[in-house]
Amino acid sequence: MVAPEVADALADQRAVVALESTLIAHGLPAPDNRAVAARLEAVVRDGGAVPATVAVLDGVARVGLDPDELDRVAAGHGVVKASVRDLPMVLARRGDAATTVSSTMVLAHRAGIAVFATGGLGGVHRGAATSFDESADLVTLSQVPMTVVCAGVKSILDVGATLERLETLGVTVVGYQTDDFPGFYLTGTGHPLTWRAESVAELAAAATARDALALPGALVVAHPLPVEAAMDLATHDALLADGLATARAAGVVGRDVTPFLLAHFHAASAGASLAANVTIVVRNAALAAAIAVAGAGG
Repeated sequence: MVAPEVADALADQRAVVALESTLIAHGLPAPDNRAVAARLEAVVRDGGAVPATVAVLDGVARVGLDPDELDRVAAGHGVVKASVRDLPMVLARRGDAATTVSSTMVLAHRAGIAVFATGGLGGVHRGAATSFDESADLVTLSQVPMTVVCAGVKSILDVGATLERLETLGVTVVGYQTDDFPGFYLTGTGHPLTWRAESVAELAAAATARDALALPGALVVAHPLPVEAAMDLATHDALLADGLATARAAGVVGRDVTPFLLAHFHAASAGASLAANVTIVVRNAALAAAIAVAGAGG
């Protein structure tokens, strides 16, 4: 189901930006999660676009939520985390779900939305050479032709291996005013990017060219945190090492590793990682709105 405001904007070929709901239900603590959800939608509107937060409620995929529906997702009661593979069962059981990067992309693209703003992408997990653990985001990025604005991949992942997989899958990755692939909490990871864009107009033109060639994959726009807003590298690495050790000791594996580590960062960094996380998603929403407006003809 597409919300009336979103449907009207799409029918009029106006700018729309998709937003995920896992951040609201599982990525941020209450009451910050609901406040950030409202802030993200406001930032998109301020940029001249219509926000479309995506979720599943009562077994219905919803593209665009009203305030009561946002409240319901933020409360989190019975709201599961749903990747693409989970959607059929959640819908069949008429359940509630917050959408990840991959499921948000699939549902938003089906509605006709071309631009999506998120925080950090999923990718190849550390130790994947033996566990084969990698995010469904990667395959979806290779299959769904959207512009995805992110702060790179989450720094808790194997960044180099993730970039290799994205290259193999044919996903275009462009740094926005950067040559260094960002790492979510970190401004850069030391992994150089092949492509860099200096303007929103160039990013919109690249998306248009991708569509003209009918290429199947996403245009990933890597938008780094400013240095002054990023976490200190030594602090980050210490928190990551401690979090990974704690996760192993607790037997946390698979899809539960990322939320476990993010929660560890939030708890152990005295709020520094939470502040960085909010800055990331707000900046990405603003850039996504600018790209959407440029793509819609200004």
